[in-house]
Amino acid sequence: MLENSSRIKEIFDRRSVKLHRDRAVKNLDRYDFLFCEVAQMLSDKINDVQRDFSLGLDLGCHTGQIEKILGEHGKIKTILKCDISEKMVRQTSELGFAADEEFLPIGNALLDIVISSLSLQWVNDLPGVLIQIRRALKKDGLFIGTFFGGETLKELRQSLITAENQILGGISPRVSPFLDIRDGGTLLQRAGFALPVVDTDVLTVSYTNPLKLMYDLRGMGEQMATHTRQKSFTRRSILSRAVEIYQSDFGDKEGRVPASFEVITLTAWAPSNDQPKPLTRGSGKINLVDILGGK
Repeated sequence: MLENSSRIKEIFDRRSVKLHRDRAVKNLDRYDFLFCEVAQMLSDKINDVQRDFSLGLDLGCHTGQIEKILGEHGKIKTILKCDISEKMVRQTSELGFAADEEFLPIGNALLDIVISSLSLQWVNDLPGVLIQIRRALKKDGLFIGTFFGGETLKELRQSLITAENQILGGISPRVSPFLDIRDGGTLLQRAGFALPVVDTDVLTVSYTNPLKLMYDLRGMGEQMATHTRQKSFTRRSILSRAVEIYQSDFGDKEGRVPASFEVITLTAWAPSNDQPKPLTRGSGKINLVDILGGK
């Protein structure tokens, strides 16, 4: 898979991803509430694991939200930080380095755990990245990562599509594509992981108006970064109409509007002979007929 990664059609403009993060870093502490919330979710899941980890990697670390929260528990002795934006990495503590997640500069079987929070949805070759992560993990090493799922920003997407269709008679891509939860387990298995688990949570943020949501997305560095995105600014008439539709279709009695963020969590382990194995098909000791009362 890694050898063929150059043939994969690039959906995301990685230079734009880096640029968006570089621009957001100065004031990210004003907009990183979602990163902090998901970091806390990941911390809770990691703390549920009945073991400690010596060396971990926070892949796509932003400004170190994961380390700040995990550092309170000491579950991971040493955490390396990596992000495509050098400016982001500089805001973390020591042991950080800038690198493209699609070309992980880590040797084989060196890490006990790899964490990635709301970052890998921007890579073009996710199967290839997962393979690199699995190779970087020691046997029985843990990978846990969160991604924005397909329900993310569904209200904004619908409002923009309707507004543009009404004004221009057609639509163009306005919101980036996201991972589908149904693909999560398959991706982990293709990458050679064992014991894959996929779950999802939907976080709903309440806004005074849709424009505040758009400002927050820019402040987080989460603007659209596909190659097919419209390069010019959205026409004022389309933006105004989208805000009206958003407010009308989704607003409550107080005039506030919701913004949905689906967070998909992938959890899996690097294979090890010590891990539990599924029973061989047909080896069960219980007769289903006896349980159901058949004759």
